[in-house]
Amino acid sequence: MDKTSVVGLLLGIVALGVGMVLKGVSPSALVNPAAILIIIAGTAAAVITAVPGSELKKVPKLFKIIFTSQQLTKPEELIKTFSEWAVIARKEGLLALESIAEQVDNQFLKNGLNLAVEGQSADYIRDILSEEIEAMEERHLAGAAIFTQAGTYAPTLGVLGAVVGLVAALGNMDNTDELGHAISAAFIATLMGIYTGYVLWHPFANKLKRKSQEEVRLKNMMIEGILSIIEGEAPRTIEQKLTSYLPAGERQKMLEGSVKQDG
Repeated sequence: MDKTSVVGLLLGIVALGVGMVLKGVSPSALVNPAAILIIIAGTAAAVITAVPGSELKKVPKLFKIIFTSQQLTKPEELIKTFSEWAVIARKEGLLALESIAEQVDNQFLKNGLNLAVEGQSADYIRDILSEEIEAMEERHLAGAAIFTQAGTYAPTLGVLGAVVGLVAALGNMDNTDELGHAISAAFIATLMGIYTGYVLWHPFANKLKRKSQEEVRLKNMMIEGILSIIEGEAPRTIEQKLTSYLPAGERQKMLEGSVKQDG
């Protein structure tokens, strides 16, 4: 489970509820069927109209990605693995990596190693794997765009809901109590539209983009590692090259650890 997604969602709900209470508004005011229908069903209708059905089928999977932790190889472990493979390749040749490739679980890395073992050129391998990354990014961005569009439509639909509510309020101008209640209910739609747009849908889109970027970074590391092995670079050189993908603090820590091991 991705704890940050869950904590963020719960914190947003608590912030809204507590904020309403502090302002003297009962959270029960949110139970407004008309506003819920306009915002939720309206947003869903807009997204369904805007997005192809083939992409909409992926929405349940996208929610799973948002609330599930990525099972990715840690960059530090990947760097150590390439360093070990470089030692084997320099001693026994690239063909020695064929048996290792069969045991690799990551399909992207496995394909890259197989291409290297087959004797494909570095440029060819880079082109093939880079195209695969680009295709993956396009898929990921298409998924994130669904939530981005929902986040764009929801606040506007909130305004629409407020207009509908105000129209109803104008029909009760002769009843002060009913007028106040109707105006209050009208702005609940605006509240829901803004809340769902900027606390749910846009953050969901950003989470998907961030997870995609992390996967892209890891796969670019794999490409550089494979090409470095093909070029016969020393394990230490490969480590220094791949640590450039790490944050400054982690990079320094890993390089210092390597120096101690060499010593």
